[in-house]
Amino acid sequence: MPSPLPSPDGSNEPALYIVSTPIGNLEDITLRALRILKEVGLVAAEDTRHTRKLLTHFEISTRLLALHEHNESERAGQVIDRIRSGESVALVTDAGTPCVSDPGYRLVSLAAAEGVRVVPVPGASALLSALAAGGLPTDAFHFQGFLPKKKGKRHEILERLSQMAHTFVVYESPHRIVSLLEEMQEMLGARSAVLARELTKRHEEFLRGDLKSIALALKSRERVRGECTLMVAGGAEERGAGALDLEAEVDRALKEGGESPSRLSKRLAQELGVPRSRVYELVLKRKGG
Repeated sequence: MPSPLPSPDGSNEPALYIVSTPIGNLEDITLRALRILKEVGLVAAEDTRHTRKLLTHFEISTRLLALHEHNESERAGQVIDRIRSGESVALVTDAGTPCVSDPGYRLVSLAAAEGVRVVPVPGASALLSALAAGGLPTDAFHFQGFLPKKKGKRHEILERLSQMAHTFVVYESPHRIVSLLEEMQEMLGARSAVLARELTKRHEEFLRGDLKSIALALKSRERVRGECTLMVAGGAEERGAGALDLEAEVDRALKEGGESPSRLSKRLAQELGVPRSRVYELVLKRKGG
């Protein structure tokens, strides 16, 4: 068996390196990432064609192996075998940090279970870049990633997110972002939000306002481009007068009648800027009482 290759970090122990790559601006690659990519024996990439362009740009000729969501379970064992034979491997995805709404979890999980050394190589991240420049509270936040395409499951998650007191973040494609904003506005009310688009690229943009105003701004355009990172402010807890105002509005609307609980909850949620689920719960409680 050939002698083990030295690890890029100077250790005698081979490792799996989780390497972050640029999300748009190539200058965001780190010096450490470049050195790791040059010195490992293999780069496991989400899309070898995409990664080859990156490596070629920086004059790196390391061998590539395709590892994506459709073959990760199968290829993970092969990667671990290579590391056990003394060959360090770098894991990269198309952009940003692997395993964050990208492939890699199964490989890292297997490596940890098998006692293989896993080394993070930090760098670009759409999530952290958006939060840092967004202007919403970041002392606590929830990252949801991409929401399900099926409406029922998506609504279930949005209902849960509507109850959170802190900022939450989702990713969305440009051709679905407007419908998602409208859906959120209907369910969450007049929440403050920030949409980050084309992060680190020439046409980088931050749209700030409430969910409805951001949706209207995008609808006025011929086309929306670039992957989107949407940050939504947490729901303020209703205390004191705020809670009383909501209760008073529900009582008044029920006394006037003429609206179903669902329609009434939707209208008041939009008018008062509170989660529809909270209004609906109060409506049913008042009707039952």
